[in-house]
Amino acid sequence: MKNKGPLSGVKIVDLTAMVSGPTATMILGDQGADVIKIEPLEGELMRKVGSYHKGITTSFLCCNRSKRSFAINLKTKKGIFLLKKLIAESDIFVQNFRPGTVERMGLGYNVLKKIKKDLIYVSISGFGEKGPYAKQRVYDPVIQALSGLADIQRDQITNTPKQVRTIIPDKTTGLAAAQAITAALFFKEKHGEGQHIKIAMLDVMIAYLWPEGSASLSFVGKETDPSAGQLGLDLVFLTKDKKYITAGAVTNKEWIGMCEAFKRKDLIHDERFNTPNARVKNTVIRRKLIASQIKKYDSKTILKLFQKHDVPSAPILTRTDLIHNEQVIENKIIKIYKNTKYGSIRSPRPAPIFSKSKINGRQLAPLLGDNTIEILKELKFSNKKIADLVGKKIVSTSNS
Repeated sequence: MKNKGPLSGVKIVDLTAMVSGPTATMILGDQGADVIKIEPLEGELMRKVGSYHKGITTSFLCCNRSKRSFAINLKTKKGIFLLKKLIAESDIFVQNFRPGTVERMGLGYNVLKKIKKDLIYVSISGFGEKGPYAKQRVYDPVIQALSGLADIQRDQITNTPKQVRTIIPDKTTGLAAAQAITAALFFKEKHGEGQHIKIAMLDVMIAYLWPEGSASLSFVGKETDPSAGQLGLDLVFLTKDKKYITAGAVTNKEWIGMCEAFKRKDLIHDERFNTPNARVKNTVIRRKLIASQIKKYDSKTILKLFQKHDVPSAPILTRTDLIHNEQVIENKIIKIYKNTKYGSIRSPRPAPIFSKSKINGRQLAPLLGDNTIEILKELKFSNKKIADLVGKKIVSTSNS
């Protein structure tokens, strides 16, 4: 069931694979755009990664909702012809090949803008088009290493860099690309012109991490060590009943509330902690002190006390636990969709809630070539011609 969201009427040709590009186009599909995912006849790699069930993997399922699948052999001239014909009737083309690849395929911006004058053409890459890394293959850990994220996560005892155990650069790039595309759509609406958007994972992550992770490098000639503000323990605290919680106090009001919650009013006026700046300077000792106090209470008791005194806090949930969390249930974040192909699928709904142009996540990821025939018919191909394209392995369907 397709949305009638704010991007209804926008057509996107999605020649991306893996995560960064597919998540960008999935967001736009969730918001109503008609996203046509172009795949090789054997399917993209994510169809082969993750748990497999009824023709689809979890990895593909979670990055390709709200799309249609068109399987084309782009190693043939006829396949390229079909893709160009589709692009001529579309608003946006998105690709995430390494720089130079699409040009060799005959699908560069200068070629496609002749076919569709006002086309919004999006190139997602790891490092951009120039420089020593430009032609290198890229995966999320490489960007974590280069962007400073692994340094931010550095072990404070051994000083060993660490990586985040989720693909933050990939998904953050997806968000940044989706935002850039909607901005380009607004520009096109105002001025009637398309354009080429270039977005690199490295660029996205350095900018994303800068406000907190590298802010101390901002004043030229007055730089300080970016890691200085991160010294100390993480905000993870063990309670008396061996549960983990998080709690933090940034403002004076929150610090007072925290001290009152664990009955240490003497700390409120302690010069080491009585201003925000003093608390930052004494991060290590302050967090150790908080940990020692929290450990005296069971998790439910201390969280109730923190809530009573307006201290930001929460239990640290496992990914299994969060499904049953009261706030998650109240927000109706996790949905279960009934699907004739896959059975019951649990998935988070799209995050934005629009008051007018409502959206949903009911259109689950397609099987490979699920929509090939309907898309060819939209391009005015006859049944005979479609059968010929299938027979010659120019295209494939979910049944072929």
